[in-house]
Amino acid sequence: MTWYLAKTDPETYSLADLEREKKTIWDGVKNPQALRAVRAMQRGDSVFIYHTGKDAAVVGIARVAGEARPDPKDARGSVIELEFEGRIEPPVTLAEIKASKLFTDWALVRQGRLSTMEAPSSFARWVKKLRPGSGV
Repeated sequence: MTWYLAKTDPETYSLADLEREKKTIWDGVKNPQALRAVRAMQRGDSVFIYHTGKDAAVVGIARVAGEARPDPKDARGSVIELEFEGRIEPPVTLAEIKASKLFTDWALVRQGRLSTMEAPSSFARWVKKLRPGSGV
């Protein structure tokens, strides 16, 4: 299983929305590097959901529910179906991630505007230790 991270503006679509709906089509990814991550996702992979803006934190986990497919709204894009898995309480803030100095080469830290990316398996292990019971 591979881990990914997908960013969302909580005012546009939040973890609470995904939790309520149970499933969603993750779309709107435009950056070529982020699209490669979307297209690489496989059924059963896990995705950290990250709130941008003032929240700036990993807030929950979703599971990839299907294979990537072309975006019907954008011929150059791709979409993926995600299912809600759980919340991470309390959220793991970007400040905590940076302060750990363990992930300085990860795109989340290096490329702040990248919306979707693979997450290091070491990050999943770190979150599991940091937030036991989070479902990681």
